[in-house]
Amino acid sequence: MINRLALLSLLLISAAPVAAAPARDDQLKPASVQFAAAGQAALAAAKPQDAIDSFEAALAIDPRNVAAFSGIAAAYEKLGLPGKAVKYYREALALNPSDIAALEGQGRALVARGATARAQINLARIKALCKADCSAAARLDGVIAKASQTASVAVKDKPTQQ
Repeated sequence: MINRLALLSLLLISAAPVAAAPARDDQLKPASVQFAAAGQAALAAAKPQDAIDSFEAALAIDPRNVAAFSGIAAAYEKLGLPGKAVKYYREALALNPSDIAALEGQGRALVARGATARAQINLARIKALCKADCSAAARLDGVIAKASQTASVAVKDKPTQQ
C-alpha cells in the first residue's frame, strides 16, 4: 500500500505542469531597462529632468536597477545638486558596492560638495577594484587634484588681517 502511494505521488508530481523558472536576481525587467535607456538618452540630450522621470519609471518597475539610481544621480549632478547626487549614488552602491561608475560619480559629487577626503576613499576603492589601468580612477584623481589646487589657490589669495 505504501509503495502504491509513493508511486502515485511520484506520477502526480512528474505529470504536473512545470512552472517557469523564476527570474534570477541579476536579471532586470526589460521595461525597466528600456526606461533606463530612455533616461540615458535624455541625459545625452541635456534634458536632466526628463532623464530623472525616465529613471524613476525604471525604478518603479524594478527597484534593483543600479543604472537607474546612477542615472538619477548623474542628472542631479547636471542640475547642480551634488547633495542629491550623492544620495542616489549611495543607493546604487548599496545594490552593487563594486560599481566603479557609481563610485566615480559619487566621488565627483563629493568633491563638488567640498568633501574631498570622502572622495579619496572612493578613489581608493576604485583602485582596489581595478585590476589593470583604470580610467575611472584617473578621472576621479584629476577631479580631486583640481579641487585641491583650487582650494590651495583660494587660501593663498585670501588677504591676511592685520
